[in-house]
Amino acid sequence: MKALERLLKYVSYDTQSKDGLDYSPSTEKQFVLAKELKMEMEDLGLEDILLDENCYLYGRVKATSGVGNRKAVGLIAHMDTAPDYSGLDVNPQVIENYNGEDVILKGTGDILKTSDFSDLEHHKGKTLVTTDGKTLLGADDKAGIAEILTAVEEIIKSEIPHGDIWIAFTPDEEVGMGASNFNYDYFKADFAYTVDGDYEGEIAYENFNAASAKVMIKGKNVHPGSAKNIMVNSASIMCEIQNMLPKLQVPEKTEGREGFIMLCEIKGDVAFSEADYIIRDHDIKKFEDKKLLFKKIEAVINNKYGLGTMNLVIEDSYFNMKDNMKDHMYVVELAKAAIESIGIKVISSPIRGGTDGATITNNGLPCPNLGTGGYAFHGPYEHITGEGMDNAVKIIKYIVENVK
Repeated sequence: MKALERLLKYVSYDTQSKDGLDYSPSTEKQFVLAKELKMEMEDLGLEDILLDENCYLYGRVKATSGVGNRKAVGLIAHMDTAPDYSGLDVNPQVIENYNGEDVILKGTGDILKTSDFSDLEHHKGKTLVTTDGKTLLGADDKAGIAEILTAVEEIIKSEIPHGDIWIAFTPDEEVGMGASNFNYDYFKADFAYTVDGDYEGEIAYENFNAASAKVMIKGKNVHPGSAKNIMVNSASIMCEIQNMLPKLQVPEKTEGREGFIMLCEIKGDVAFSEADYIIRDHDIKKFEDKKLLFKKIEAVINNKYGLGTMNLVIEDSYFNMKDNMKDHMYVVELAKAAIESIGIKVISSPIRGGTDGATITNNGLPCPNLGTGGYAFHGPYEHITGEGMDNAVKIIKYIVENVK
């Protein structure tokens, strides 16, 4: 089965995760896809298959005879899709021999514009898959799952000599919990890759440090006609706080290694308001400085309006894997050789986000990130090509064949 065929099957499963919960999986519907994948792994003849109570699915392709001394490689992808946009009733548009022009998303009439997404010019003549505009596509990261299982199927059928290949499909990556219950004792790989990147030719081993910040403001509500020197308007104070944050350090004005603070949600009234922020930076000092800024703002607000007016909760989500990868660059170099072997330019830029691999690496298992060939994740403009997925399969196969 081709990787694209698998992807089109997997995106029919709604696996959207839910933020703000402390249990796994955050949505039971992720188990539906997990059970389908478990059956597929059984049909392929994998061993040590385990679907645990937290919706983590593991399996192993046993090493071929005579090469059992090779290092065991791991391949990891996540089953959930982002809470940012609906993943229910995905209706992909499959465009064969794409003409390189703007694409109308027929469900909404929105347009996937070449002026917005420069990668499209490189896809002319390929099989382009888009959404219909009503949902995200789910290539993040069902494309990774499809590419891993397709590579494994081809490796098994061709009887290519290989060491142990460990596979893991995880829940809740999109809400920062994908590696929270990862079983390192069961998953006996010497190193691994998350197949969870976007553009073709990507090998990434640097990502954001990430945290969340919840700001809660307690006000005092009285009749506005007699409010002088009594009312404390929490909604107004929340606006004041937003204006105390750096105006240029936001996602829409940053790129590369530039960090940001993003206001994700705000709600409230006179009596009580709350806002949710995310904090991101590749540089650990700048990351800590951003968190410290929130604490300084808390002190200013409570000094101005009274102790207890502002309550701040900051929680770290994940950390940059770069420092822990520097002693395991063989894993990166192997991936670069795999990419170059099929004539694709290697792209190794810092991830403006995170992957399960960041946490997994920082917990002791080297795990950089490979591209899936997908673009514009988390929204209605998400797209991918069948040829890009085929290239990802080739890259995985090269890695497996050349592990020493």
